[in-house]
Amino acid sequence: MSLYERARAVIPGGVSSPVRSFGAVGGEPFFVAGAEGPYLVATDGTRYLDYVQSWGASILGHAHPALVEAVQRAAAAGTSYGAPTEREVLLAEAIRDRVPSVEKVRLVSSGTEAAMTALRLARGATGRDKIVKFAGCYHGHVDSLLVAAGSGVATFGLPGSAGVTPGAVADTLVVPYNDDAALDAVFAEHGADIAAVIVEPVAANMGLVAPGAGFLSGLRARCDAHRALLIFDEVITGFRVGLGGAQALYGVTPDLSIFGKVIGGGLPLAAVGGPGGLMEELAPVGSVYQAGTLSGNPLATAAGLAVLEQLDDALYVSLADRAAFLAAGLTTVMGEAGLAVQVPRVATLVGLFFSPTPVRDYEGAHGADVKTHAAFFHALLRRGVFVAPSAFEAVFVSAAHGWPDLERTVELAADAAAEVVSGAGPDC
Repeated sequence: MSLYERARAVIPGGVSSPVRSFGAVGGEPFFVAGAEGPYLVATDGTRYLDYVQSWGASILGHAHPALVEAVQRAAAAGTSYGAPTEREVLLAEAIRDRVPSVEKVRLVSSGTEAAMTALRLARGATGRDKIVKFAGCYHGHVDSLLVAAGSGVATFGLPGSAGVTPGAVADTLVVPYNDDAALDAVFAEHGADIAAVIVEPVAANMGLVAPGAGFLSGLRARCDAHRALLIFDEVITGFRVGLGGAQALYGVTPDLSIFGKVIGGGLPLAAVGGPGGLMEELAPVGSVYQAGTLSGNPLATAAGLAVLEQLDDALYVSLADRAAFLAAGLTTVMGEAGLAVQVPRVATLVGLFFSPTPVRDYEGAHGADVKTHAAFFHALLRRGVFVAPSAFEAVFVSAAHGWPDLERTVELAADAAAEVVSGAGPDC
């Protein structure tokens, strides 16, 4: 019996998170035995050059020595206390010092938990009920945000999720990403009732879609005019596109920020941050309740601090250069093979759409050719390159991807593209 068959006997779908199942691309997932730098090693011994990097969390690459040492040292002193630790304070200070909009931080264990907390805080602080979100932006599996969501929901073509009641989404207003006219219409009708607008400042859960010129500053202006809060979900972009996140990259200041992935160094950790007065609406100071036994876990805070200590402007310049090389190389070789492709890039993030025209919203992302994406995914995988098994995720370059790795990736992508065009690959 294969490991996947054993997994399906005891885990729904054989995986602990849906996109890992390869359901959108076909075939069976491989299982990981270990990882180092830019590589994953499967249980059968196959080494894969990894551009998933724990969905963006491993910005330094896998098993970075400083991170491993920090976690080992922390584990030797105990894995969970249910009481405050100095490292919680140090990590909150590290976030505050790097992100100007953040004065105080609440640590939690997942991006979903952070989004849930931010929404509750926004509603509690404003006394309003309605939330504006954007089609294709994914903010975790919070009931009220699983409408027109990206990421895994988009991957499996789900309209939302069974088990989410109409009441849970009754106060959620969905607007197309990059659509200023639709935003104006929503605020004109509901402005007095809107507690907050939540957005991925760079949409990275419907592929990679950059904000249009003036889109984010326009959000800021509309929220100010209607006294609503602006929430940036920087679970992916925070400490990935630069030290100050997308808000620094685009010069737009949100009221609340959500962080995850990079700040936990690959361990379960996320955060909500914002101005001190607003954050103190949270219990135990304020009346907005939030709690978690593992919030500020000592292993996760140790990992987060170890990673943040490695990040500086020079590293981001290097990552952006590598991402630019990869994006340009993929565009060239796939175009030469005859594939209609878009390879957008925002700083260190890369996207991949099999589309003849640029993608600027969820509708455009859904219009891309997912069958060709699946064929290309498997053609790359057979050559030892692992990208996300979904057409609605980003490509992550880490600091561990050297120039020879990137050059080899482009060469293998050329071979994979030729195979896709010829139709010579095996059925999956």
